[in-house]
Amino acid sequence: MIKEDSTLSVAAEDSEEGLDILRHSISHIMAQAVRRLFPDVKLGIGPTIENGFYYDFDLHHSLTDDDLKKIEEEMKKIIQDNISFERSELPRNEAIKDMDALGQPYKVEIIKDIEDEKVSFYKQGEFVDLCRGPHIQSTGKVRAFKLLSVAGAYWRGKETNPMLQRIYGTAFFTQADLDKYLKFLEEAEKRDHRKIGKDLDLFSFHEEGGPGLTFWHPKGARIRNIVENFWREEHFKRGYDIVYSPHIAKINLWKTSGHWNFYRESMYAPIDVEGQEYILKPMNCPFAVLMYKTHLRSYRDLPLRWGELGTVYRYERSGVLHGLLRVRGFTQDDAHIFCTPDQLETEILGVIELAQFMLSSFGFKEYEIELSVRGKGEKEKYIGRDEVWEHAENALRIALDKMGLRYTRMEGEAKFYGPAIDIKVKDAIGRGWQGPTIQVDFNLPERFDVNYVGPDGFHHRVVMIHRTVLGAMERFVGCLIEHYAGDFPLWLAPIQMRILPITDAHIDYAKKLYLLLLSKNFRVECDTSSAKVNYKIREGTLQKIPYLLIVGDKEAEGNTVSVRSRKKGNEGAIPVEDFLKNMESEIYEKR
Repeated sequence: MIKEDSTLSVAAEDSEEGLDILRHSISHIMAQAVRRLFPDVKLGIGPTIENGFYYDFDLHHSLTDDDLKKIEEEMKKIIQDNISFERSELPRNEAIKDMDALGQPYKVEIIKDIEDEKVSFYKQGEFVDLCRGPHIQSTGKVRAFKLLSVAGAYWRGKETNPMLQRIYGTAFFTQADLDKYLKFLEEAEKRDHRKIGKDLDLFSFHEEGGPGLTFWHPKGARIRNIVENFWREEHFKRGYDIVYSPHIAKINLWKTSGHWNFYRESMYAPIDVEGQEYILKPMNCPFAVLMYKTHLRSYRDLPLRWGELGTVYRYERSGVLHGLLRVRGFTQDDAHIFCTPDQLETEILGVIELAQFMLSSFGFKEYEIELSVRGKGEKEKYIGRDEVWEHAENALRIALDKMGLRYTRMEGEAKFYGPAIDIKVKDAIGRGWQGPTIQVDFNLPERFDVNYVGPDGFHHRVVMIHRTVLGAMERFVGCLIEHYAGDFPLWLAPIQMRILPITDAHIDYAKKLYLLLLSKNFRVECDTSSAKVNYKIREGTLQKIPYLLIVGDKEAEGNTVSVRSRKKGNEGAIPVEDFLKNMESEIYEKR
């Protein structure tokens, strides 16, 4: 019952807000269940996240899958009891005493950071938790949930803090929606690039070499080389030149660029070299600036488009490393364009077109676009004057509008030196991946005094565009693996075809065919093992090789190959010359 004037907000079940409230309420139900099963547990936090929720627990007992099942059963009891969620408030100091008395040090720490005089709690049955809310009316409103996994997580994300156990879960308003999501997770697990990478022998990681550092095996390196060669060819066609830069530089370079002040937490500690401090580069941009300044440039020289597959190093906490998708050393498909203000719009349009072409070529047809700009009231997070930021943002916005592209304005997501267009690609099962990014930068040219000579004979400040059209090679290849589930189209497959002689008597013809295919630049293997042909077919199928070419007496006599493809199955005997034409056409069309 409402006893005084209040502001009432209603969230519909079919809204994102309604689902968020449901999931946050279930995180409390989960915490209540854990507390019942493990009375000495110390509670961390339990927020919602994309597609679900989690809660952090400090427990002496290491949670297992069997424990998750027990927690789920206890949660079902709480739901069945249909317990109401009740909100209350306490003065801050009183709240600290209560949580301290309950043996909840993490809650005490959170309350001490709250500046309000009062703090709010939510209670269901015997369980009380610090929370701003809101929550659903009662536990009985929960219809469909699932606990998914347990992982380690440092308290407040700091490695110097205790390691807690984080239980992840998800929930929906209907069982049908939950089942659909669980099926999606099952499909995503099948596509996990870490498993496929191991099965297909593409790459590895080694604790001895250092977490987050990729070791590319021959087949994985082949895929990466195909991507990089295609990338270079398309850049040359569009008037880019390719440059290379060092992996380290003196610390003062990063102080001038602003990275040392604004990006230091992602940079590695300085390296002492003959009394001078050097830094492993987290970005390539200052190196492009130094190369630009080796000559006095005229407006007639501009634009300069310099691409670089530059390897950078960024510190990532071990807990967030994730296969190829989150690493500590990666190669960025970088480029820096130096242009005049009048050329800016044309250059942005050219980059967007190139990004669209590259994504389409690799099979990504859907994507979402964000315009990342400064956050309001957060000027301390950025460098440069307001008018410069407005100019840069307007240039990006006008380019998007001219191309008729829909985008979402994202406040607070800009880089410290300039706004950006960020493109998130969608893979075969609808997941979003960070892809191309286009940033307009008036600030680094200002900090490094980067100019060109204009038609009037005076020096004018150059404009820089920082851009990637794929992103990091590691992340992009990981994305490709999951998009295709390791079943690459012919032009990307590390091994395009494997020849399978039926018996030793057919090895000579198989080798002749092998040499012919090699001479035509196909990526081909010849299995001359003594295994039976059915076994060879099974092995080739497991390795996801697009074409298996079976050769026996009839094929040798007729100069044909018996083709077994992953797409169409058994295609029968085909003359070698026709097979070659078919393959060349498929590669050219990138099917």
